[in-house]
Amino acid sequence: MFKNVIAPVQAWLLSQSRCVGCGTELNLGKTSGEKVTCKKCGRIFVKDTTSGKYRRALFEEV
Repeated sequence: MFKNVIAPVQAWLLSQSRCVGCGTELNLGKTSGEKVTCKKCGRIFVKDTTSGKYRRALFEEV
């Protein structure tokens, strides 16, 4: 039940290019290639090169 409440909020934050943990803009994060690390909480995201949208990085990608 908790995941049903949180998932839409996280999807909305990612559509706004914001971190799902702290809400900081991902454009301000530390970038290395396609990977973006949030400057506040350290979560790792991957930027899709074709669409320009972000998603959470998988364990294999970290």
